[in-house]
Amino acid sequence: MLNRLRKNGGKGFTLIELMIVIAIIGILAAIAIPQYNAYRERAYIASMQADCSAIRIAEEAYYVDKDEYKATKDVTKDLKDYGMVALSKGNKAEVTCKDKTKDYKIEVSSSHTKMKVTFDSTNGKTETK
Repeated sequence: MLNRLRKNGGKGFTLIELMIVIAIIGILAAIAIPQYNAYRERAYIASMQADCSAIRIAEEAYYVDKDEYKATKDVTKDLKDYGMVALSKGNKAEVTCKDKTKDYKIEVSSSHTKMKVTFDSTNGKTETK
């Protein structure tokens, strides 16, 4: 019957052809979706690292003026005069100090990922956990 329809000018795809196309699309989606999620995760981490770097620069500028570091949960307000304009969307930051005249620690988190970026001025390292 299928051959008879095709001979008589029947147009369209067979069920097998459609199933093959759907299988190919499924395979491509299975590859692409995890790659896209990994790409987004890297982008969120990069934005947290950029915010951490901006806070570090503002903290050092604050230290030049005040001879101490600023411990704060509201970095955009407290370090505004020292170059800290805004955090990336979804990011939060906190600066803590053990000794305000010697060191500080920055911790940046995001509502988009469970990862955190920290900077410790005692060793000068930025870590992503």
